[in-house]
Amino acid sequence: MTPIIAPSVLASDFANLQLEVEMLNKSQADWLHIDIMDGRFVPNLSFGFPVMEGIKRYAQKPMDVHLMIVEPEQYIEQFRAAGADTITVHYEACTHLHRTLQQIKATGAKAGIALNPHTPVALLEDVISDADMVLLMSVNPGFGGQKFIENTYRKIEALKNLIIARNSKALIEIDGGVNQHNAPLLLEKGADVLVAGSFVFSSADPLQTIADLKSSSK
Repeated sequence: MTPIIAPSVLASDFANLQLEVEMLNKSQADWLHIDIMDGRFVPNLSFGFPVMEGIKRYAQKPMDVHLMIVEPEQYIEQFRAAGADTITVHYEACTHLHRTLQQIKATGAKAGIALNPHTPVALLEDVISDADMVLLMSVNPGFGGQKFIENTYRKIEALKNLIIARNSKALIEIDGGVNQHNAPLLLEKGADVLVAGSFVFSSADPLQTIADLKSSSK
C-alpha cells in the first residue's frame, strides 16, 4: 500500500489560494488537509467556513478537515456542508467522544480522532472501532514548522497494535514535522496517511516534494 499524502493548506500562500489548490489538484497528493483553529483549543486562529467553501470550489480531491477547536459537536454539520469529506476531532476537546463520532458519520463524512503528543493511545480502547482514522499529532498543535517529536514512532506502534487487537479498520495519520527523512520510518511503523505543510509549500518544487513523499517505502 502506498501512503496517502495530505498537504496542509495552512502552510500555503493565502494570497494565491486558488492557484495553490489547483497545484495540489495536479500533484500526486491524495487529500487536502484543512486545519481549523479557534484560538481557544490552540493558541492560534486559522480559517472558517467561507475559506473552506472557497477551497471546495476548486478542489478536485477529498478534504481532510482537522478541527482543533473546543465543542466541535456544534459545527459538524456546517463543516460537512462546507465540503469536509473526513472530519477529525480531538479526544481532548470531546466530553462525549462516541456521540460526536456518530454525529460525524451521520452526515456521511468519515470520522477521525486526533491525539495531542501527551495523550496516551490506550485511552482510545473503547472507541477505536468507531473511528475511521486516528490522527497522531507529532508536534504540539497550533503552529506549523515545528520540530518532529520522536516519541511518535512508539505511539504509532502502540496504536497499530490496538487497531489490530480490536479488529478496527482505522487509518493512522501523522501530522507535524513530516519530511522525506522520517516518512519511510513512519510508514514502516504503521502510518497510512502523512500530512505535510511547510515541508511541501516551502520547497522549491512542491509537486516533486509531494511525489517524493508519495514514493516513500512502506
